[in-house]
Amino acid sequence: MDTSNMTQIFSEFLGTMILILLGDGVCAAVNLKKSKAEASGWIVIAFGWAMAVTIAVYVAGYMGPAHLNPAVTIAMAMTGSFEWSLVIPFVVAQVLGAIVGAVLVWLAYLPHWQATEDQGAILGTFATGPAIRNYPANMVTEVIGTFVLVLGLLSFSQHSFTDGLNPLVVGALILSIGLSLGGPTGYAINPARDFGPRLAHQLLPISTKGDSDWSYSWVPIVGPVIGAAIASGVYMLMV
Repeated sequence: MDTSNMTQIFSEFLGTMILILLGDGVCAAVNLKKSKAEASGWIVIAFGWAMAVTIAVYVAGYMGPAHLNPAVTIAMAMTGSFEWSLVIPFVVAQVLGAIVGAVLVWLAYLPHWQATEDQGAILGTFATGPAIRNYPANMVTEVIGTFVLVLGLLSFSQHSFTDGLNPLVVGALILSIGLSLGGPTGYAINPARDFGPRLAHQLLPISTKGDSDWSYSWVPIVGPVIGAAIASGVYMLMV
């Protein structure tokens, strides 16, 4: 594998690490006891995740395509704008970056885990979960959210943006999805974003954490991949 590809793979690791550090970081700020941002609400989480994506794309974007999401990587390969041979290395880098980002959140909020007794709040800091557990409905929500994400990203490629503006536009897309479609499932719309931190939750020594809810974990993996595939098909029909 040449140096250029290795740089791109590293950029996916680094960018996804920053994405989860800031994204799960805002969840920790809102969910954990005795945080100065405790109970500040969904609007803060949605804006926090939007800015997390923006900053992560800025960090990774000068070294590679800054997918930071296996569903996006697969979609780009399906449309022919990305090499299939790099899909698995990118996905592995994204998942590893997500795990490391989640561990950094744990370290940043170290005294607050013991102070928090709500197991759902702790898990919700790391991974997504449904407001109403209904697997078919939860799946549909993730498919729709990821469809909007990927179709938006692919459509942006048809526009010209001032240098440096594109990450802000992507952040606006994430904000819109979070505010409009995030309520039912917490809008994973990214398999690495959910799986990596969920695995970190399983492994980290948090005495009050409870179960990692692996029975739900397939939804934020399968749903986004399906949504991305549909968006890719629609985009290819349009262009």
